[in-house]
Amino acid sequence: MTVRVAIIDSGINPDHPHVGGVNDGVFFHAEGRSADYTDRIGHGTAVAGAIREKAPGADLYAVRIFDRRLTATLGTLMQGLEWCLAHGVHIVNVSVGTANQQHRARLDDFVRRARRQEVFVVSAAGMLPGMLTGAIAVDVDPECDRDVCRFHDGVFLASPYPRPIPGVPPERNLKGVSFAIANYTGLLARALGSRSPVDAYDEVLQAAKASAQSTNRKPPEGAVQDLRKRDP
Repeated sequence: MTVRVAIIDSGINPDHPHVGGVNDGVFFHAEGRSADYTDRIGHGTAVAGAIREKAPGADLYAVRIFDRRLTATLGTLMQGLEWCLAHGVHIVNVSVGTANQQHRARLDDFVRRARRQEVFVVSAAGMLPGMLTGAIAVDVDPECDRDVCRFHDGVFLASPYPRPIPGVPPERNLKGVSFAIANYTGLLARALGSRSPVDAYDEVLQAAKASAQSTNRKPPEGAVQDLRKRDP
């Protein structure tokens, strides 16, 4: 199966060598929508590169809701989420979150509908929508290798680093929970390419549990630090 992954972020540069093309995309903004999903700030492109690295055969869809800053209204986010369901994606990689509980009902309704359609929603632990039942919560573990993830107390832990850039030290590159989400999404997309949704999720879960047991240490406190929100 060709896995379709939607990346809700700042868009994607399809010509970047780490991306290898984009199947389709859309830009939702305050004035409406357009087909201009090209990334202007590099964040979504780095997220896409991390996913492509692990799932080279996946179809990537750019759902641009950020422009020059990593901020968006709930209304813009909801338009992007609904686009994902309408276009038959299998995994929604959500690089945005909010702590505003007033948004819980709308996001919970979306996650429930996505789950009924066997669509995975991957987002940050401790924020909406990642904290909702039915979503996959991810947090950062700086000591985790980029090719694996761990599982602890209901949360997947993954590396907060994107794909390395030759000549750029990791501390000078982007980092944060968005890339932990992307690293997990890549692992899930790779498993989903040859398995049912249930079996793919279970494969990643069992590997994450085994990885956590092998380290025999308590994971670090997560830091949801590169997600931005603007509450309308």
